[in-house]
Amino acid sequence: MTLYIIRHGETEFNKLQIVQGSGVDSDLNETGQEQARAFFNTYQHIDFELVVTSRLRRTHQTVRHFLDRNIPWIEMEDINEISWGAHEGLPATPERTAQYTDMIENWKNGNLHASLPDGETAAQLLERVQRFVAWLKTRPEKRILVATHGRTLRCLITVMKNLGPADMEGTPHTNTGLYKVHYQEDMFVFELENDISHLQEEQHYAA
Repeated sequence: MTLYIIRHGETEFNKLQIVQGSGVDSDLNETGQEQARAFFNTYQHIDFELVVTSRLRRTHQTVRHFLDRNIPWIEMEDINEISWGAHEGLPATPERTAQYTDMIENWKNGNLHASLPDGETAAQLLERVQRFVAWLKTRPEKRILVATHGRTLRCLITVMKNLGPADMEGTPHTNTGLYKVHYQEDMFVFELENDISHLQEEQHYAA
């Protein structure tokens, strides 16, 4: 099995650095739509047998061009973005940034039950991501496209690499950045990590 795992395209919340999380069901902005189109233009030759997204619109819109081909599609709440609780829909402030930084430090130090106010913990995110990976391993398809979110993608990649949640911060992600992963002999082998060459190719073509 080969997995093509991408983060959704840019939203206006991303552009304005406003927290989204699972509680904000935003749409792609114009840049995000262009990113989605660029990804499709580069990978439209791949014969995907299944598309898997979260239940949030920004992932649906990112892979819309593939869905238009009537490829089988499954929405899974397990790969929704993490809930950032009371921070969702709000811009960063010094107080909120301090709360976020403190939570990340707790995660790095092994306290996976830390969260933002009313938000999801790393332990809760890890549980559903592990459930998703176990489900993926049962799939018969050979080529699967997965569209998810920044923090969830970080957790997903660390699980596939047999790392812990404390290592999430070392996993880069970009809007429509691609992780191409081969599942073989019960191992995940990474071919591409946060690859954005499709965006660079699109810019070159436009120029």
